[in-house]
Amino acid sequence: MYQVVLLNDDYTPMEFVVKVLQKFFGKNIEQATRVMLQVHHEGRGICGVYPRDIASTRIALVGQYAQARQHPLQCIMEPVDD
Repeated sequence: MYQVVLLNDDYTPMEFVVKVLQKFFGKNIEQATRVMLQVHHEGRGICGVYPRDIASTRIALVGQYAQARQHPLQCIMEPVDD
C-alpha cells in the first residue's frame, strides 16, 4: 500500500487544492479543507492510502489536471510501513 501525499507550493490557490481533494480523492468539504490546511501549515498532507497502481494513477491525474490549469501542484506516493 502507498500513501498519496500532496506537497505545498507558494502558488497554487487553497481553493484549487480543496477542489482537487474532492474531485480525485473523494473528500467532502470538511475533510478536503483539513488536508489543505495540513499541506499549507506542514508542507505536506496525506490524501489517502491505495494500492500502488491506484496511487500512481491518481498522482498522474492530479498532475495533468493541475498542469492544464497552470498550477504547480504536486503529489507523490510513499510506501506505507506495515
